Amino acid sequence: MTPLLNRLTVPRVRAFTVLLYLAILSGCHAKLEPVKSSVEGPFPEKLSGWHLFVGLNGTLQPNEGVLPYDLNTPLFSDYAAKHRFVWIPPGTSADYREDGVFDFPIGTILVKSFAFPADGGKNREKLIETRLLVHGKSGWIGLPYVWNESQTEARLDLVPDPVAVSYADSSGQRHAFTYFIPNANECKQCHENSRVMLPIGPKARNLNKDYVYADGVANQLVRWTQAGYLQGAPLPQAAPKVAKWDAPQSGNLEDRARAYLDNNCAHCHQPGAGAGYTGFDLRLTATGLNSLGLCKSPNSAGRIGNLIYDLVPGKPAESILVARMESVRPKEMMPQIGRSVVHQEGLALIREWVRSLPADGAPCAMPIDSRK
Repeated sequence: MTPLLNRLTVPRVRAFTVLLYLAILSGCHAKLEPVKSSVEGPFPEKLSGWHLFVGLNGTLQPNEGVLPYDLNTPLFSDYAAKHRFVWIPPGTSADYREDGVFDFPIGTILVKSFAFPADGGKNREKLIETRLLVHGKSGWIGLPYVWNESQTEARLDLVPDPVAVSYADSSGQRHAFTYFIPNANECKQCHENSRVMLPIGPKARNLNKDYVYADGVANQLVRWTQAGYLQGAPLPQAAPKVAKWDAPQSGNLEDRARAYLDNNCAHCHQPGAGAGYTGFDLRLTATGLNSLGLCKSPNSAGRIGNLIYDLVPGKPAESILVARMESVRPKEMMPQIGRSVVHQEGLALIREWVRSLPADGAPCAMPIDSRK
């Protein structure tokens, strides 16, 4: 490695390589624009105005200091592929938290792009939207950017229209549905707790995993620390780690089911959140089946059909939790926003988990008016 590269932090090697490549092509000393730090409005009308990526041509090549990341068990969003990035202003870092979301400094930008397979070539994608969660002076702000057909730019649209999505999956089966992009106000439905907007995914248990970076594989907590983006983190083996919902080797059935509920439902179903009043707490840290709706009648949208309880051990067909996951009817389906289709694999996991719960250990008594 050259003396110059020796002085670069590991996360910046990739960006330096891109810069060098552009300079060679142009025959001059090209210089990338630094990421734009914007902590109050008006915010850039175009995604390119943030300088988060090196060009916008249907790919997402991160700019210098923009770090890609992933989650052990992510939120399901209509089978969309998601590309996540984080940028933190130079000289600042996030404070590690054992359970909750890291404490990010003002100016932090969390980026999540949604894409579906594109026709005409293997591994090609069509970007639909890029959501920015910006830590501004007055708190976190959600900004949805919608991509154009030519995949050359995404524009800020606070009230975006639904998007028709059609694609063929890896088996050749075609899928067609309407994809709904949450508007700026709807971001609060998932991200608000006690009237404060917060990120959801960047927690120790979600980030404690290996990621394939441009310069090799590394644990994300370690890489964030090396990049100066995180302080106070323990070694990965001492940090919490959630199971990967679809990887049996990462945890047993209960571990994977609870991880799925934690990342797909608990942002609303926890104290202080939108559905906190229901007493239905789906956080991974909640203990006991009572918090998960054991023999509990719903107090929000009412019953579904002749179903009575949120969770009936051993009986997924009688559990409202399962019924809401398999529904696509407005005001009945869960989550209420962020999906238009049923996550068949996730649904199968939760069904299997409910079926595994001993029915004789916690029988649900029928209400008097239902014993007919």
